[in-house]
Amino acid sequence: MRKLLLLLALCLAPPLTAADDYRDIKWEALVPRDWDPAKDLKALDFGKLQDSDPRAMEALDKMKALWDAAPTVPTMAGAKVRLPGFAIPLENKGGKVSEFILVPYFGACIHSPPPPANQIIHVVTKTPVSKLNSMDSVWVSGTMSLQYANTPWGSAGYRLTADKIAPYEEAKKK
Repeated sequence: MRKLLLLLALCLAPPLTAADDYRDIKWEALVPRDWDPAKDLKALDFGKLQDSDPRAMEALDKMKALWDAAPTVPTMAGAKVRLPGFAIPLENKGGKVSEFILVPYFGACIHSPPPPANQIIHVVTKTPVSKLNSMDSVWVSGTMSLQYANTPWGSAGYRLTADKIAPYEEAKKK
């Protein structure tokens, strides 16, 4: 009788899901394949321009506008993903961070210009994280949405609601 009750309970219970049912992605997956932000700038020979040249300044402004409006990949909406990156806290209350941006390389957004919007993710945590410092390398797992956000460090083209944040460690080679 006990086995029958256990079997009945298992059949009526909602399906179990793995704790880590996130798809590992690379940053390249966040950039549409046909997006070429440099196509409008290819006519300029930057080697012949000085920094103060009005054409160089105009090109930089144009590039910044293109990067701030960088397109996202529609299939990322609702995707459960895991990716590594560098964290830049947006706020810190009592040593706890509940919002930060995630960027693909060390120094991004700290130096100018910031990466394109499709290479900056606005991460929102469900519970604040302790001991998260600027440029810490982390793995972030959560659900993506296509939501632009302007931050002091650059425009983010994605939002990720984080379920898990862990220090970055490289996968061990077999």
